[in-house]
Amino acid sequence: MSPAGPLWVDVPLRWGDMDAQGHVNNAGIVDYLQEARVDFLLMGRNGHMLGGGVVVVRHEVVYKRPIVFSDEPARVAIAPCEVGASRFVIGYELHHQGQLSAVARTTMCPFDFGAGRPRRLTADERGWFAERIAPGPGMAPLTVPALSGRGLASDLRVRWSDVDGYGHVNNVRYFDFIQEARIQATTVLDPSTARAGSPDAPVGSLWLVARQDVDYVAQIEHRVRPYRVLVAPVRIGTTSVTLASEIVDPDADSALLARGRTVLVHADAAGRPAPLTAATRTALAEALVD
Repeated sequence: MSPAGPLWVDVPLRWGDMDAQGHVNNAGIVDYLQEARVDFLLMGRNGHMLGGGVVVVRHEVVYKRPIVFSDEPARVAIAPCEVGASRFVIGYELHHQGQLSAVARTTMCPFDFGAGRPRRLTADERGWFAERIAPGPGMAPLTVPALSGRGLASDLRVRWSDVDGYGHVNNVRYFDFIQEARIQATTVLDPSTARAGSPDAPVGSLWLVARQDVDYVAQIEHRVRPYRVLVAPVRIGTTSVTLASEIVDPDADSALLARGRTVLVHADAAGRPAPLTAATRTALAEALVD
């Protein structure tokens, strides 16, 4: 983080952040990062960017350990790690109860919503970020093939509450959308992959998100007609599977709206990585996209 030390932001946990596996849902972690990022911007000269318009281009998140609900807040160390002419990257370390729970990077750009296009950072905006720049967390690229219409499809109905102050779906909700489609797709491929909390879930088996990246290609707006999410396995390891996801608009010739890359780890009841079963490996291999 910055030479002067990281800016630490406390984010209170909510009971509703917990999922059926008894820990904070992976999308909840991204919500904590957003809260920390908003506080960070509002604490300095670049707070005006939130009102004037700034959009997320990409999230990259590595999940280190689960967070279980407590009265102790999540603590996020945050600093800009890259600054360009029209983009900047924010780096994070998220801690809870003294332990590192996640590291992440968010690429953002200022956006002129009136003109409908990105804009360049002003000299003052760029200078404020540059004063606080620090090395960010190392992130190896997570590359996957384009699905190009392949994969298992599910409908995505946007809720009114998914929309933020800019009038489009908030960036955190994309993680929810991809999660819903991912769980549906993997359960169709192999019912034994049903998540904890489902009546079909195997005893003593967990699926944990180890890494998740989302690229934001276009804005999603609220409407009654559903969008569509495609999901397919693209890499199968000993204890993990990498899935590609694409959100598309079936009303616009399947125009691409977002891409997701998710690494799922199969674990035992104690959270230790466990080998994929032969049946799961076979089911995933039959749907593999390369």
